[in-house]
Amino acid sequence: MTINRAFFFERVETYLYNHGPDKEAVAGHSAILDRWEKNTPTDDDRWLAYMLATAYHETGRRMQPVRENLNYSSKRLMEVFGKYFDNAAEAASYAGKPEKIANRVYANRLGNGDEESGDGWRYRGRGLVQITGKNNYRKFAIEGSPDDALEPAGALTMLFDGMIKGLYTSRPLKDFFNGAKEEWVAARQIINGYDRAKDIANYARHYYSALSYTTS
Repeated sequence: MTINRAFFFERVETYLYNHGPDKEAVAGHSAILDRWEKNTPTDDDRWLAYMLATAYHETGRRMQPVRENLNYSSKRLMEVFGKYFDNAAEAASYAGKPEKIANRVYANRLGNGDEESGDGWRYRGRGLVQITGKNNYRKFAIEGSPDDALEPAGALTMLFDGMIKGLYTSRPLKDFFNGAKEEWVAARQIINGYDRAKDIANYARHYYSALSYTTS
């Protein structure tokens, strides 16, 4: 059975886009639905809804693979990455310098080297899921070519395999959606703790309401 695309996009336009998705967003949604129908059509539809919501959030609603934007002001740096700076004055010295910011905030974690290694910038967020850090790039065998995460087919594989198999945090989708078990907020742990978890849960519920296999 195939997903009723007309019904799907009607719901998506109504609940997730003020003026409807643009052509790129429509193409991105369609690519995810196509991959689902081809590879995992009998799996739990809530998995698909949560993957769609994750891509929607991580790409800023574009639904296309993107690079992480690290061009932060000093105020925003302290809000998002404050724990990586000793004080506001230090953060100010990094403001507006994306490469310098990435090398600081992603240093010595996620498999990256220290700030001087350049790993933070090299392995900054990319794709539909915004995979980050050398360890995650290595899981998909693109440590040596991180921009491969921006290729459409590869980005889809990282979305599907990463979330279904639990490759990011060792928490797969089945831990949160399985039979009667349904944990929309906690499912954010598949990617990134509880960051924006309630927002993404809300997006996912809208996507779930848009999934129908009727054709009439």
